[in-house]
Amino acid sequence: MFKGMGGIGDMAKMMSKAKEMQDRVQSLQEEIKSIEVTGEAGAGLVKARANAGGDLLSLDIDPTILVASEKEVVEDLILAAIKDAQARGKDRAQVEQRKLLEELGLPADMNLPF
Repeated sequence: MFKGMGGIGDMAKMMSKAKEMQDRVQSLQEEIKSIEVTGEAGAGLVKARANAGGDLLSLDIDPTILVASEKEVVEDLILAAIKDAQARGKDRAQVEQRKLLEELGLPADMNLPF
């Protein structure tokens, strides 16, 4: 009479596992926004702070480089520091993603929706 009902239990387990994975991914997305990294340029004369999601949080420029004749150099250093911070954030997010995938028993190179 209940022949084949085992499939329902398997389906329930699978749905539960999918919900757990979805919850963990959402949690990781929030965690990534709270991880901060710092990028630098010009031997630390310009520092950009960003989160692992790539959002720029702050910029610190050593006042000794704020010379009108060096405007282009300063602009280049600012861009370089921002790019460095964003790259570091992306790398950190990928590390955290791989950790989660391994915990879930999934392939470490699987792409999650970030």
